[in-house]
Amino acid sequence: MAVSLATIQALPKTDLHVHLDGSLRLSTILDLAEKQGVALPAGDPAGLAEAMNIGKQTGSLVEYLKAFDVTLRVLQTEDALHRVAYELGQDAAAENVRYMEVRYSPMLHTRRDLRLTVVVEAVIAGLRAAQKDFGIESNVIICGIRNISPESSLEMAQLAVAYKNRGVVGFDLAGAEYDNPAKHHREAFQLIRNNNINCTIHAGEAYGPESIEQALHVCGAHRIGHGCRLREDGDLLHYVNDHRIPLECCPSSNVQTGAVRDLASHPLKLYHDLGLRVTVNTDNRLITDTTVSKELWLSHTQMGLSFGDVKRIILNGFKSSFMPFHIKQAYLRRISTELASFAEEEHDAAAHRDSTARAAN
Repeated sequence: MAVSLATIQALPKTDLHVHLDGSLRLSTILDLAEKQGVALPAGDPAGLAEAMNIGKQTGSLVEYLKAFDVTLRVLQTEDALHRVAYELGQDAAAENVRYMEVRYSPMLHTRRDLRLTVVVEAVIAGLRAAQKDFGIESNVIICGIRNISPESSLEMAQLAVAYKNRGVVGFDLAGAEYDNPAKHHREAFQLIRNNNINCTIHAGEAYGPESIEQALHVCGAHRIGHGCRLREDGDLLHYVNDHRIPLECCPSSNVQTGAVRDLASHPLKLYHDLGLRVTVNTDNRLITDTTVSKELWLSHTQMGLSFGDVKRIILNGFKSSFMPFHIKQAYLRRISTELASFAEEEHDAAAHRDSTARAAN
């Protein structure tokens, strides 16, 4: 019997793949636009959601990414960045996300000549304020952008090095994947690895397993963002499995971008059943119209994952985080105990339902 969304909302969770500029509140976009004098494609929440294709299938990653043209218009001030980071922490904490790694590319927030250092520090300060108020721990992953230039990715990598141990825990390569291979950005990743910084790369979403191979073997990725097309190369799949390389799965987003046809055909369950270290994440809370709880619940109700599978995937999230090992261990001890108590609650609830049914008969 399927567990409820409310039960999954109550579970402790991670979100390791969530974009700051894709996870605003619609009301915040409208408020910031009014305060900043920024033009939007619509002036009310419903109209703006329609214009941005919120939660809709767009058919391609390139079409999906057009929504960021709207969100980035209002994310060009220090106050806006602080506010959006804080609200993201608040929203995630409300569904019991305990640890989150928020990614974005600071160079996309300099249209009004904000210094890159101000951009980074505003986001970190917003996340720290949310931690103080709501108890959610968050860190930052800085992104290079595939379709801009290798030189700009190197600059973002230098920024990640500068803020290592000051709120930044990783580096990523995002943006339009097709025809923008990761190998062009190898210099940025060489700098990251030389400084012992973790890295993850969007790969196997809008291009085939060759993209994943480059991410791993050319750029040295420690995690793979999405990885939907890994199943097309069995040898590479087993390499990822054998080396315990985590996959940052974002099921609803993958349907929205056309990376998979529908949830039923998503490879998440196949990967999990084969033993790969899969995690479940939001990608973009606003643009995909989702939460971590919803993604886990859909994995449970529409992909055939058991409640036990869901709890194992939650543990994978803590195992796969870019936290230091000993901090990660402490989290795993606490979270394992909490998840075990939910198993007992579900067993008790099921026993109560069975006894009630027998009494009725």
